[in-house]
Amino acid sequence: MCEVNLLQSSSLIGDAVAGWPLSREHSVKLCVGLVCAGSGVAAQLLGGVGGSCFHASYPLPSPFNDLQHHATTNANGSSHFHATTSLTQPLHLHSFSSSRDYPWAASPVPASPSRDPRSAAQSLISPHLSEGENQTDTLPLTTPPLRQEFACFSYDENHEFHLGDRSMKWYYTPRLGADLSKGFDSFQKHDDSRDEHLDSLLKTIVAHEQETGQKIDANVVTWRGMVTKILATPFEQNDGFEMNATLYQGCIFIEESHEHKMAMRRQEAQRPPRRGGPPQEVMQFWGYKFETLSTLPATWDETSRDYIESREDHVVNNKEQYCSVVRTGIGKAVLCLGGEVDAIWDSKPQEPGAPINWVELKTSAEIRNPGDLDNFHRKLMKYWIQSFLLGVPKIIVGFRTRDGVLVDINEIETHRIPDTVKARPNPRWDGNMCVNFAAAFLDWLMRTINDEGVWRIRRRPHSPTIEVFRVEETGHGDILTDEFKNWRIKLALGPSPGD
Repeated sequence: MCEVNLLQSSSLIGDAVAGWPLSREHSVKLCVGLVCAGSGVAAQLLGGVGGSCFHASYPLPSPFNDLQHHATTNANGSSHFHATTSLTQPLHLHSFSSSRDYPWAASPVPASPSRDPRSAAQSLISPHLSEGENQTDTLPLTTPPLRQEFACFSYDENHEFHLGDRSMKWYYTPRLGADLSKGFDSFQKHDDSRDEHLDSLLKTIVAHEQETGQKIDANVVTWRGMVTKILATPFEQNDGFEMNATLYQGCIFIEESHEHKMAMRRQEAQRPPRRGGPPQEVMQFWGYKFETLSTLPATWDETSRDYIESREDHVVNNKEQYCSVVRTGIGKAVLCLGGEVDAIWDSKPQEPGAPINWVELKTSAEIRNPGDLDNFHRKLMKYWIQSFLLGVPKIIVGFRTRDGVLVDINEIETHRIPDTVKARPNPRWDGNMCVNFAAAFLDWLMRTINDEGVWRIRRRPHSPTIEVFRVEETGHGDILTDEFKNWRIKLALGPSPGD
């Protein structure tokens, strides 16, 4: 084994990793430790025959803290992303402004006056828009991020797809003392045993591109839930995940592995029932019941008094959903994310791309002691990530007794959550670290998935490793629909004569 010292910039190391051959014979193992290391710029390249090892330690340019990359080649046909987190300094995050016209995401505009005013002047994790258009500022993580909804779709009460916002709900305060178990026997539960892939998101993208005549500029297209798992990785040790991905026209499309999801569900069903308290299925129902109690199909002045006062008797149906499709970014990656939104606080602004006063609805056990508070702060990480990614500014938590009676309601501003958690001794998670990790991982992922086929992104429970390996050498599996691929081919060919 030989050892070489390279006094080069971090981009050299990144290019070396990006050019590493990935096949069934070779793989790359990339370990990223989020650490506050020294300011040295030395990199070590270690190589050998049959068991090559690549190691680099270098500081990333401001605004990010130093990352240590460690890559090894072996013969298992997979690429690994290791992460250890030890970050003590706040990140310097970017804000960007641009006059460049994105037909699928309108330019930022000030938020319209509402009951929840906030600034949309800066984006925490926006990607570079074009050369020379960025400026670096030191921003606290509490600065509200800009998320631009450029499309939406709905599922009706039968879970049938529709373009538009027909299933959008309005928030209206529920009655304290309501029994969240009421109506469980008549619950109209969506059967998600069928693999829906990215079908609805792709339909919405096609419709938008047909309207604008231009392809969206995303590097990654996926559901919000997939990116939530990635951001939570540094602090979520118990839950693993598996995703399928494919590269098409320079964009990575990522879906959840349905096979893995069903396997985990069967495994959970085999666990012994909980001792004391309601069954797990009833506790899951409480969240949907709270949404039914807290929403209206129209604004309050357009809704009858009888409807508002009879919400506790309404049949709970989780087949009906409103899904927002947004353009956002983490690090260098431009993301197109689709995700369900529970309700709106007031009304959608008329200006395209303007911030929307969405509301996320959650339920949690009432806080009776420091242990309960600790558990709640742990749950706040997922609450924050989910809302942060779609630009949901307000989370409303319904606190319940252990038997499912609603006893309190708390409105939480999303951008204040990281500081709230950090204010306690020994905080359970750090929002800066979540964003920094996701930025590094997505950058690495875009270098790793560099050819067609179907790729697997996998993290086993309790593992510090995210594996990426190809499971199908060609094609795109069922991740992309024929409708989507045919449209993209037509779009690339341009308008036909006479159009």
